[in-house]
Amino acid sequence: MAAAKGNGEWIRGKTCMITGATSGLGRATAIELARLGAHTFLVCRSPERGADLVRDIERVAPQARVELMLADLSIQSQIRDVANSFLGKGVPLHALVNNAGVFNMKRELTADGIETVFAVNHLAYFMLTLMLLDRIKQSAPARIVNVASDLHKRASIDFDDLGGEKSFGGISSYGQSKLANILFTYELSRRLAGTGVTVNCVHPGGVATNLANSNGFIVRNAWKAVALFMKSPEDGASTQIYLASSPEVEGVTGKYFIDCHEARSSVESYDANIARKLWDISAKMTATS
Repeated sequence: MAAAKGNGEWIRGKTCMITGATSGLGRATAIELARLGAHTFLVCRSPERGADLVRDIERVAPQARVELMLADLSIQSQIRDVANSFLGKGVPLHALVNNAGVFNMKRELTADGIETVFAVNHLAYFMLTLMLLDRIKQSAPARIVNVASDLHKRASIDFDDLGGEKSFGGISSYGQSKLANILFTYELSRRLAGTGVTVNCVHPGGVATNLANSNGFIVRNAWKAVALFMKSPEDGASTQIYLASSPEVEGVTGKYFIDCHEARSSVESYDANIARKLWDISAKMTATS
């Protein structure tokens, strides 16, 4: 792995949770944070892939404390279950890395009747974070890291068609969900002022992950060809690892990072009125407050 800027001393001995932990960026993040000495909770869908990841972590860091938590983050009842299960353990939560994501070329609905990309990429971040937020605040100093994308700059929040029922495109739906991640990050940072909890978001760059694997033979093979020129997951994960673990960003909040440096996001992402409206709608869609 390409070393992240700074060092990971901040995370040593602390507790973190990573979603989408069994592949790509999440897997690289989980392995490195465990290696750095964090007590890691890995949220994933597949018990088999989760067990494989635990074995890989144990080979790299034999003394690591690792726990699997199974959930399909497209299903809100499972998000509630995993949050309540974690809270029931009575342990602190010093770092939450919202990493899980999907990319769909065709519009699909979750079991809750919500468009899948918006549900997994934004609402799951929102819902899990809010359910764990009191514990995170009790654990301060603590950090929340949201994995976004520079593709947010090609999108806008369409409050009249958040689920793409009128018009759906793979890039536009993904970009909208990533813009939602950034709006959520900035609004949450405002609401957490003075609590000792920081929240930042990250563009990992073009990374060779399995993000497009569920979109059929043509898209999957086109992605594989392009992936030859992309970052490895280990390199792509360096910024989210940095934000979750480095002393250098202690107290830094409400920022967008690329390659371990602060960067500017789109003009719309800084609109506090849009952020508050998105927050209210997200709260209603997830029955959280």
